[in-house]
Amino acid sequence: MKRESFGSRLGFLLVSVGCAVGIGNVWKFPYVTGENGGGIFVLFYLLFLLIMGVPVLTMELAVGRASRKSAVQGYQALEPKGSRWHIHGWFCVLGCTLLMMYYTTVSGWMLGYFVKFAAGSFSGLEGAAVDGVFSAMLASPGEMSLWMAITVVGGFLVCSFGLQGGLEKVTKVMMLGLLLLIALLAIHSLTLEGAGEGVRFYLLPDMERATAVGLGGVVTAAMNQAFFTLSLGIAAMEVFGSYMSREHTLTSEALRICALDTFVALMAGLIIFPACFSFGVRPDSGPDLIFLTLPKVFLGMAGGRLWGTLFFLFMTFASFSTVIAVFENLMSNCIDNFGWSRKKASLICGVVILLASLPCVLGFNLWGDVKLLGRGVLDFEDFLVSNLLLPLGSMVYLLFCVTKWGWGFDSYLAEANAGKGIKMPRWLKPYFQFILPVLILVILAQGL
Repeated sequence: MKRESFGSRLGFLLVSVGCAVGIGNVWKFPYVTGENGGGIFVLFYLLFLLIMGVPVLTMELAVGRASRKSAVQGYQALEPKGSRWHIHGWFCVLGCTLLMMYYTTVSGWMLGYFVKFAAGSFSGLEGAAVDGVFSAMLASPGEMSLWMAITVVGGFLVCSFGLQGGLEKVTKVMMLGLLLLIALLAIHSLTLEGAGEGVRFYLLPDMERATAVGLGGVVTAAMNQAFFTLSLGIAAMEVFGSYMSREHTLTSEALRICALDTFVALMAGLIIFPACFSFGVRPDSGPDLIFLTLPKVFLGMAGGRLWGTLFFLFMTFASFSTVIAVFENLMSNCIDNFGWSRKKASLICGVVILLASLPCVLGFNLWGDVKLLGRGVLDFEDFLVSNLLLPLGSMVYLLFCVTKWGWGFDSYLAEANAGKGIKMPRWLKPYFQFILPVLILVILAQGL
């Protein structure tokens, strides 16, 4: 069966960026930037994105493009005879499954809030009443299951129409809509009274704040953010390499993906900080910022219902683009390994993810007392993916591409440099072999 391919280079870039751009970009990047000295953190973040994110991203894409297969068979096509690198492919499938077991719930929250703002459910609410909307949603397994199920069914429905007819077509519309929304929201935030103070806090280098955290803390925070922003290590990007053309070098494509991903993260801060500062609210991290703080800010604005609706539509696009990209990865593995049709893969994977997502939903209400390693269900699932499978998986891809026991550096370099554009220099081999593994081990040790 002939391998599907992207209809255009723009399609590949937007789908890949859609996979990389997720909820973490929007609620974590601005907060971490503000806490760690603003512009100082951004400079370190960009440095680590170049020296860690881009190389590992090219390696995932190279395995996919050279093999024209998804994770398991991709390794099998390239690994030396008798070796067992392909076992990691099954861990990639596990990682994508685990990621979707909680990401579909959080994506459902975004959809739920978009509907609530659009329907005017927040109109007239103040203070604790706004917080109560989020608390009531978490306490209701029925409501949370509904938003999660719409996300799962909608995602697999999109993927069932094929790479070009489903994933690429829908992601193009969503990502272009996301870029338009983010520009509109940022411009609006920058026109608010007192917005300049928020921008200065966010982006101007502040040695006092950086010193308070400690330069080591700033560096490690930037390293973590740069590494995790691309979701490397579980073949989320590898499958798109298997669909892409060989017209352009992988370094060029990786740089473009990182640039767009960073643009969205930076622009998210230009929405959040000016708005919070102009209303005298210090932004917090995580769900509190998105679901408790920002709704109050929007409700205090002129036309707040409209701005809240647009913001949560943007958040829905950001999360759903990741969902359908990872669903495509899961389906591609089933099609390659089990010989299923696309329709069969979407149906079976859909049922599995639907059922597997229920523990996360119930972890906020009926199973609220359940603790795994001292964590709630969502936090435990996130710990397994973010702290273990992503860094370990990235290390496997790295070693596979640069050591003689794997695919080998020469084979990786030839694939990475095929096509027009920026080439990966051969002189980086010692850095890839000896320094980059140490940086990934630092991230792994911090996570544990």
